[in-house]
Amino acid sequence: MNQDPVRRAEAAARGRERECIIRMRDLWKIYKMGDNRVHALAGISAEFRRGEFWAIMGSSGSGKSTMLNLLGCLDRPSKGVYELEDKDVSRLSDDALSEIRLKRIGFIFQSFNLIAQMTVQENIELPLFYQGWESEKSRDRAAELADRVGLGDRLDHRPTELSGGQQQRVAVARALANDPAILLADEPTGNLDSATGEQIMTLLGQLHQSGVTVIMVTHEDEIAAHASHQMHMRDGRIDRIEES
Repeated sequence: MNQDPVRRAEAAARGRERECIIRMRDLWKIYKMGDNRVHALAGISAEFRRGEFWAIMGSSGSGKSTMLNLLGCLDRPSKGVYELEDKDVSRLSDDALSEIRLKRIGFIFQSFNLIAQMTVQENIELPLFYQGWESEKSRDRAAELADRVGLGDRLDHRPTELSGGQQQRVAVARALANDPAILLADEPTGNLDSATGEQIMTLLGQLHQSGVTVIMVTHEDEIAAHASHQMHMRDGRIDRIEES
């Protein structure tokens, strides 16, 4: 059955609104190990659109972690082009990449990576400190984000006084502090029990629904099922892409 013309027009309008935020064109990452060359990524081409929720999956050695490192400007491709918000970042200097990480990318790690000596509020404020925010604005932003992740009453607590799930919520809030273009999550439930992991995925789903672009690496089918798109990798290449 043909789709109603009005619905086609509405779908086209939504497509235009959700512009491409990441383009990868023939992206390679090659490591030299003695006389050998290891192709961690081998000619990846893909696009990610603003507001989408992606899960990158694959076995050990498939290239998913290398992909996340390149997306997060933690590494450079050996060849090919990586465009973030229409800017080619493939060959930028270390300082320029650091600036992009600070202002446009949020990171969530499996091990939380919180600073034990700092309070929840101070951990969330850390990216804003490096951006030179005024103290009052920084405190207000941290309080707002703590509320958003359900920890508004824990601002004065330190990580050791929190559960694993609460620590990961702090990490999510910190990752959102700079209003990033993309939120990258590396096995965000890997150190959590299944029930707490589901809570974190519900939170990421809510962020996605609010318009945040989320790209997550996971090896768990149950976790990947929360994403709207799944990229399956094998031997440094995209094996298939699925949409839910």
